[in-house]
Amino acid sequence: MERDGITEEERPKVVEVDSADEYEGDKGSSKFKKFDSFDIETVRFKSDHGHSSNQNLSWVMILKLAIQSIGVVYGDLGTSPLYVMSGVFPDGIKHEDDILGALSLIFYSIILIGLIKYVFIVLSANDNGDGGTFALYSLMCRYAKASLTPNQQAEDNEVLNYRLEGLSHRLRQASAMKSLLENSKAAKYLLLFVTMLGTAMVIGDGILTPCISVLSAVGGIKEAARSLGDDQIMWISVVILILLFQVQRFGTHKVGYSFAPILSVWFLSIALIGIYNFAKHDPGVIRAVNPLYIFQYYLRNKKEAWISLGGVILCLTGSEALFADLGQFNILSIQLSSCLVVFPSIILAYFGQAAYLRKHTEDVASTFYSSIPKPVYWPMFVVAVLAAIIASQAMISATFAIVKQSVALGCFPRVKVVHTSQNHEGQIYIPEVNTLLMLACVGVTLGFKTTLKLGNAYGIAVAFVFTITSTFLVIVMVMIWKTTIIFIILYVLTVGLAEYVFLSSVLYKFVDGGYVPLVFAAVMVTIMFVWNYGYRKKYEYELENKVSKEALVTITSTTNIHRVPGVALFYTEFIHGISPIFTQYVANLPALHSIIVLVSIKSLPISRVPLEERFVFRQVELEESGIYRCVVRYGYQDAKMERQFFEKVLIDRLKDFIRNDVPSAADKRGEGSDHGIAMVNEEIVQRELGLVDEAINIKGIMYLMGHSEVIASSSSGLAKRLVINCLYSWLKRCVRQQEEAFNIPHKRLLKVGITYEI
Repeated sequence: MERDGITEEERPKVVEVDSADEYEGDKGSSKFKKFDSFDIETVRFKSDHGHSSNQNLSWVMILKLAIQSIGVVYGDLGTSPLYVMSGVFPDGIKHEDDILGALSLIFYSIILIGLIKYVFIVLSANDNGDGGTFALYSLMCRYAKASLTPNQQAEDNEVLNYRLEGLSHRLRQASAMKSLLENSKAAKYLLLFVTMLGTAMVIGDGILTPCISVLSAVGGIKEAARSLGDDQIMWISVVILILLFQVQRFGTHKVGYSFAPILSVWFLSIALIGIYNFAKHDPGVIRAVNPLYIFQYYLRNKKEAWISLGGVILCLTGSEALFADLGQFNILSIQLSSCLVVFPSIILAYFGQAAYLRKHTEDVASTFYSSIPKPVYWPMFVVAVLAAIIASQAMISATFAIVKQSVALGCFPRVKVVHTSQNHEGQIYIPEVNTLLMLACVGVTLGFKTTLKLGNAYGIAVAFVFTITSTFLVIVMVMIWKTTIIFIILYVLTVGLAEYVFLSSVLYKFVDGGYVPLVFAAVMVTIMFVWNYGYRKKYEYELENKVSKEALVTITSTTNIHRVPGVALFYTEFIHGISPIFTQYVANLPALHSIIVLVSIKSLPISRVPLEERFVFRQVELEESGIYRCVVRYGYQDAKMERQFFEKVLIDRLKDFIRNDVPSAADKRGEGSDHGIAMVNEEIVQRELGLVDEAINIKGIMYLMGHSEVIASSSSGLAKRLVINCLYSWLKRCVRQQEEAFNIPHKRLLKVGITYEI
């Protein structure tokens, strides 16, 4: 049965909450510990089903997602054969067996980090089907309450996706890790900083991947047209990059299906060419599966072998996209496409290139194009350029996903998020980020011109992301998964140690272009930290200066306040009580609508909140006041509801709340006989429902919002005044305002200005 556009299945059952529930906040901040029932009493919604993008998918859908993922996720990883060998041997091949040593390094790096770490371990550390650095951070915050913003509520634990099922508290190392994150402010800051650094490096990947992929592919034209110089290739690459970013607005869904056939041809082609070169030139390179050649390579080349790891790591570029883009697909679809198509193809390609170089060591600078059989050179050039364009798509999509997570968790300025698919919420497009990425890519391409120094910059970004992901994964293993210590030590001594060795190698090339991603990361982390710091300080100020129940009684009972027909939605990000903006509104405009809903928008550190658990209502304790509180909870991957639908659902949930909550409240008072209580209950319910209907029919819905300016107090130090008064205020002026994010018409909006001195 459907009513008001909402099916009965979508309607929650409203259950009253015991006011004895306690707020579980930041234990390190004692001044935010005390809350009365007015702060935490809400309703809870019970749900009989969970939500995950990986559940209840048919094999047909999984296969479709696997095919589509080829066009979105693997472009960067798949096009690495374009430039890896030249990166490993920038000064040429000095010994024939060095080829076997380098090939063995490439082979075991792909198996150990690409396949074992990312495909079979990291993908399991998802947050209800979503991946990326912030997904790992949200898991840790949810389990250990490591968030620095004191907006946690006991009711959050009732959201089904919020729970971490099947957890044991038997292991002491898990309890110790959890206690450290909960009780140490320094540990919380460090965790947030590392998360921001990892996010900045992934965004840096989104800049460097298009540059190096397109430059490498277009550079192959020199084999047929040697008259073209680096400048001409650079400008051709710039044109291709600009066109690539222009098609992002059409969405990952369309781009994925358009690109998947091309990349499928690419993977088939490089696999066949690899087999051809392997059979024709030197099948003996199969000996590289023996890791002994790695040790011989190091003994022979020593420092040069260690430096060459900066080229080897390029064979793993795009591995993080497997995890960051998980929300657009699912685990099984990515595992299928990885194991059946992607990794076999690129391994065959590297073995074929090594076989070719055994006979043509002088061609190492142009290994990929030189090893292509002449009859298929031009078709492969076209496919290579197209594949390089698609390679950029993987990290662009990952950048969109991780920026959206950052915005939702208060760690990035507000931007416009466009959901491009009705079937998959994780497929998004962010216009502002897309434009900035395009400008940065063009700038980097014009600055570097060739792939050699660009590869140095690329390697640093990749290595940092790998080590940060592994560090977080170990915390998840210890604290949440309760993994046996032997397996944790094994992971650290194999994958972790290998990644830190890679990082030490790429840092050696800091002055040769490696500084670029670090400078970019420093800028990004500064922006993210400033925004998060201002966001937290603003919230803490509201928490300290919130409107008390006694003050609200005074405000609503005074004869100077006039009640006018209509429903007003008073928006705020403040969760615990009523924001001081409310008193500022009453002081400037001494009139209240007959129905006022204090709407608090809250982002939970989970990927999605089911619709039936999204709205949490409570009536302010004054009878016949017509004032309600509503917390609207979103996950960081949830799309904001369209305004008309949001209004309809909110009013419908409000009516459900009135029908269920008011009788329970009267029953608690226990006044009179059961029959008398029932009569009173029915009378109160009908009166309040009538007030809501009357308010909607006469004046409709108005929106009230606070426009807050945050300034540092006069006693603040120079650093705090710089961060708050200059940087944070500048960011607030540059980003989208809240009414834009919720698409609220200006004719129905009233903004109230207030200044917070923190």
